Amino acid sequence: MGVKRGRCLCGSVTFEYTGDENWRAHCHCESCRRQTSSPFTTFMGVPHGAWRFTGADPKVYVSSPGVRRLFCETCGAPVAYEADAFPNEIHFYAASLVDPTTFEPERHVHTDERLPWIHLNDKLPVHPRGSDG
Repeated sequence: MGVKRGRCLCGSVTFEYTGDENWRAHCHCESCRRQTSSPFTTFMGVPHGAWRFTGADPKVYVSSPGVRRLFCETCGAPVAYEADAFPNEIHFYAASLVDPTTFEPERHVHTDERLPWIHLNDKLPVHPRGSDG
């Protein structure tokens, strides 16, 4: 599999990774919604050692104990998510990929926090909490 690249809105923070993602999911948790100002967001888990930042280093906001949200200092766009609960990977936002049209999510997570006006009809597996169910 080739190199996949992503960037923030202004192009200052850039990243790349190789190989397959560990997983790909839509997240409906409240903190992701608030951080992105959207009804849900879509991530992929990329193993450490397979990715690197290639532009400016992102700034880090500690949104809760053990959770770090990475964003561009210039444009404010979210770029990645790190958490102590996932010590072997980083989570990149699918929409930040240079070519997000090739990305296919596999599931919905944290649907217990889903907004009531979001109706899921894409036939993807649904997990009320994280990917463990």
